[in-house]
Amino acid sequence: MRFPRSSGLLLHPTSLPGRYGVGDLGDIAFRFVDFLVAAGQSLWQVLPLGPTSYGDSPYQSLSTFAGNPLLISFDKLVSAGWLTTADLVALPKFPEYRVDYGPVITYHDQILTRAYQRFVEKATAEQKESFESWQQQNASWVEDFALFVALKDSHGGKAWVEWPEPEVLRHAGAMAEARRLHAGRIAEHCFRQWLFYTQWGELKAYANSQGIRIVGDIPIFVAHDSSDVWANQELYSLDDKGQPTVVAGVPPDYFSATGQRWGNPLYRWDVMAKDKYHWWVRRFQAMLKLVDIIRIDHFRGFAAYWEVPASEETAVKGRWIQGPGSDFFNAVRDELGDLPIMAEDLGLMTPEVEALRDEFQFPGMKVLHFAFTESCEDSSYLPHNYESNCIVYTGTHDNNTTFGWWQDASPAFRACVERYIGHKLVEPHWALIRLALMSVAHTVIFPLQDIWGFGSDTRMNMPGAPSGNWSWRFSAEWFDNSGKDKLADLTRLYGRWPGSASIG
Repeated sequence: MRFPRSSGLLLHPTSLPGRYGVGDLGDIAFRFVDFLVAAGQSLWQVLPLGPTSYGDSPYQSLSTFAGNPLLISFDKLVSAGWLTTADLVALPKFPEYRVDYGPVITYHDQILTRAYQRFVEKATAEQKESFESWQQQNASWVEDFALFVALKDSHGGKAWVEWPEPEVLRHAGAMAEARRLHAGRIAEHCFRQWLFYTQWGELKAYANSQGIRIVGDIPIFVAHDSSDVWANQELYSLDDKGQPTVVAGVPPDYFSATGQRWGNPLYRWDVMAKDKYHWWVRRFQAMLKLVDIIRIDHFRGFAAYWEVPASEETAVKGRWIQGPGSDFFNAVRDELGDLPIMAEDLGLMTPEVEALRDEFQFPGMKVLHFAFTESCEDSSYLPHNYESNCIVYTGTHDNNTTFGWWQDASPAFRACVERYIGHKLVEPHWALIRLALMSVAHTVIFPLQDIWGFGSDTRMNMPGAPSGNWSWRFSAEWFDNSGKDKLADLTRLYGRWPGSASIG
């Protein structure tokens, strides 16, 4: 796919302002689209949109197909008649600048249950027909997901491998009994997914009408405790009790002497190949209903992935296993045509990974935070080494903010950055934004925090930290900050204003 010369912002919807403890898909989300337009941006990048579980990470979702019910706008449900303003009066005192997930989840679950009850009581025939039609269209995933979450609710949130064996292994009789016993809760979870997809669809349609394309994120691996694995156990390397036999990770490196043991179950690629990767084809199809461009997280795993025995506590005793490679992407292309894919190709790259990326002309990523060293060594992440077919970031959701990155930098490191840029840095975030915008890369994307020069306390994720991640939020007053106008000016100056130029 050809990408026009453009730029955009990275912001997960949970970070949006709002009354209910977490950002949602209501009026503020539409206001953010207007903010992007006013700043001359063409892209809104989000993190995975699925329902989160332990640790609140969007990269460990309960389903790769489902949406996060926490994003459902209560104000829109008032307009629809399924909530009243009185339902929302007794509002907990949520923090303004972070998501306190425990209380938020409890509150939202209660309010969404109330909305479902009112829907059952008062929905018109047309509304019920719309809901039922959506269920039928999405039956391939939503039935398993709703049953999975209903069972998880009934077992106090336990992982599915801790349920009774007939439910773990999906015995036909146990599944029929579960559907009967939990019919009400199953229907409610389907209702929540319908609400999410309806509200997200309205937001996406508005964004597209304003010239904004949405970039979404597909992690290559899925969480073990998910409906994806539970409902498709034959596609994963599991034992006869549903436990992983091998798990994903990355080997030891300069940053970690023991590597990273992620714990995601690994695919049985040989089994998937027999039906031409049908599960993955459905995953891409579902994703393209939600977003316009797909960023594949850990792209290198399609060339080769680090396999760790599940019995190991670290990733040291792993091994590289060949991935599905070109066969996978050819099969997907045969079904769906050329897809708008970005490849997250950070970390340990090999000629094989680069060849796979280039064979399908997927743009890779360049992160400016990774471009500089204290010794001023040359790097492929420095702009003078870019090819046009790439996406440049100041930093990603896993990085510190640029201002925080600069505050933590040593004098020698700062000297090399300033030598490259050519002057002393007063506003390091704007220096890197300008560096990215003027580059030959067809696409540049910045975390929203960098536009406002926010510090380390607004970082979205600290990889390896056990808690405190994914919680940053901002207040609505920042929409009027002058950073929007400065970004608009630079976007126009460097030919990234929508319609001003095109390269591919």
